[in-house]
Formats: sequence, structure tokens, C-alpha cells
Amino acid sequence: MRIGSSLRWLIVTQYYSEAGEEFILRKTLSIARLSIGILSLLVSLLAVLPAPTTRLWMLAIGVTEWGHLLALIALVPLLPGWRASKMGRIGAVAGIAAALLALTPIFRSIPVARRLPAQLSNAFGEVPVRSNTDAPTRSTPLSVRDLILGTPLSPVSRKQLVYVVRDNQSLTLDLFQGSGEHPPTPCVVVIHGGSWQSGDSAQLAPLNSYLAARGYTVAAINYRLGPENPFPAALEDVQAAIAYLKANAAALNLMPQSFTLLGRSAGGQLALLTAYLAHDSSIRGVVSLYGPTDLVYSYAHPENPAVIDSRGVLEAYLGGNPDQRLSQYDAASPINFIGDDTPPTLLIHGGRDELVSRVQSERLAGALERSGRRHLLLILPWATHGCDFNFSGPCGQISTFAIERFLAQVNST
Repeated sequence: MRIGSSLRWLIVTQYYSEAGEEFILRKTLSIARLSIGILSLLVSLLAVLPAPTTRLWMLAIGVTEWGHLLALIALVPLLPGWRASKMGRIGAVAGIAAALLALTPIFRSIPVARRLPAQLSNAFGEVPVRSNTDAPTRSTPLSVRDLILGTPLSPVSRKQLVYVVRDNQSLTLDLFQGSGEHPPTPCVVVIHGGSWQSGDSAQLAPLNSYLAARGYTVAAINYRLGPENPFPAALEDVQAAIAYLKANAAALNLMPQSFTLLGRSAGGQLALLTAYLAHDSSIRGVVSLYGPTDLVYSYAHPENPAVIDSRGVLEAYLGGNPDQRLSQYDAASPINFIGDDTPPTLLIHGGRDELVSRVQSERLAGALERSGRRHLLLILPWATHGCDFNFSGPCGQISTFAIERFLAQVNST
């Protein structure tokens, strides 16, 4: 009797133990489904809502430019068994909503990509597309393949050169060129961003390599940073880099009469200002990725201080506020220097940029329009500041297509 009772006790204990473990497992899975679904939904809101803080702005770049990956994560709660519990069902619904939100940047980029070729042709003229090369041009502004697998990059040569010495500080540039023998090529001078206080020449390396493989010499420059080196130090450095490249054009195998300036954020302001002040026919065009263009307006209309202290950045760059340094603010604003010889201008700006308002590019585009200067303002409605960080994302692909066509056009004449 005792043996039988003990055996029954062991069987019952084992049964309830296994049932308990199964219950705990189901409960854990339900909690995991709910947590992933809710967290994905909260994160995916950054695809459509402005980022309220600096850290969330950084996260918003990932959400808007890698939304397809976030959508896959958001759908994890829908793995088999989601109907078994209320938490699982809630998690699945939240996951579906999160996936749809995360994919909105791609949905919104499709009409922009469709319109872009015609917009570029209308603004700058038709450009023949090269084919049958080792590094062909982009055939379409937006490719699902590149979105998933990444934009392919061809090998290029890269070397660092000193272009000027300031106060015992060597300022360098990274020179990207296609591999093998080739005739002299047009030069693209790339100027990094970072609020004039940080950043370096490595910022746009994928774009630099991409352009170098397609027949351009790309010179990505470093310049003196603030607040130790306020305006016009950085401007003078950009000008010195161009002078160095021209003086050494033969040795560097580049065309001294064909330069295009390209900058992002603070680098966009420097690119525009340098190009507009130069009155130099060898500067064929200028590209600004979300750069400030009217610094007096910037100070009067600051961005959300929880994201960026835009007034503090301007004061550090220009040595004070507009009441103290109005002449510096005016001298640093590209919008003040549009003239009859202003080169063709390509402006690319995120529609929901939290660091540099799209109004900056819109104001400059309006001034260029009134002056009859060739230009195109490309607004990316879903994109935030730094959207090109993902070279293969919607912003990265569309921006690269626009830049490539723009370079081909301005260097064809």
C-alpha cells in the first residue's frame, strides 16, 4: 500500500510539475509577445512624430531609415501561438500597428522617388546615364534590393594628405579615387557636419567611395573646429583646401576647372557659403544636405532645446548673439550672397528635421527662384536630420541618386 501510494504521489507530483512548467512557459511567452509588441509600437511612433529629446532623435534616424528591420521585429509576437492568451493577442495587434508605422517612411519615399528623375531633368537638364561599367550609376532612386542587401560599393583608393598647416596644426583631407589608370576627373569637395564643433572627414565615407568609383575625385576635408576657432576659420580652411587641390591638380590627376562642393548640416552651410562667395567658374555646383542658410533667422527661430541648443551652437560659432555680432551672422549666411554667377544648387532636407528646420532650405530655394538661379529643393517628408547615415536607407538611396545626376549634369558643360 505504501509503495502504491508513493508511486501515485510521484505521478501526481510529476504531472503538476510539468503542468506548472508549461504554464510558466506559456505565461513567459505571452509576456514576451506583449512586451515586444508594445515596445515596438512605442518606438515606431518616432516614424511619424517629432523626436522630443536628443537621444530620441538619434533613435528616430534608425526608425525612419531602418524601418523595414523594425517591422520584422514588431511582427515577432505573431509567431504561432499568439491567440492562446489575451496578452499574446494584444501583443500581436500592437506588433501589426508598429510594423505599419515603421514602414511608413518607405511608403512615403515611393512617390518622392517616382517624381525625382523628372524634377532633376527640369531643374538641371537631361543627363545621359552610363551603362556597362564596373560601377554603373543608380538606375532607380529607390531599390528594394539595396534596402535589404545594402548598396554595393566598388574598391577605390584612399589616401590622406595635408592641405594646410595652421598654428602648427596640420589640416588633412581624405582623397578618394577610382582604382586603376584613368584621365583627370572632376573633383567633389566634401565638408562634414557637427555643429562646427565636432565631426571629421570620415562622416560620408560610403558616399565618397561610391562617387570615386564613378569617375570623380572626392576630397573629404577636415577643418578647424569651434568654439576655439570661430567663424571665419572653417570657411578659410575650405577655401585653402580648394586652393591646394587646384595647385596640385596635375599631381592628383584631377580637373582644376571642375569642382563641386558638398556638405551636410554645418558642412552644408560652409559648402554653400564658399560656393556663393567664390565667384569662380570652376565651382560647377554645390550640394547642401540639411544645412542652415540664414543664421539670423536660425537664432530668431531656435529649435527644441531638449534636442539641440541651437542658439548656443550659433553663439559658439559666431562669437556671440546677433545683437553683439550681427555682421558675423550676416557674413556667415549663404542666403545673403546669391548673385548672377551663383552656381547650380541642390538642396536636400528632411521634412521633419528637428535640428535644422526645413525652412532654412525653403528660404534659400525661394531666394534662388527669385534670382533665376538653377536649383532644386528635394524635401524628404519622412526624414529627420542625419537621415543619410544609412547609405542604403530611403534617404541614402534617394539622396545618392539626386547627387549623382546633379554631378553628371553640372560637369557635362
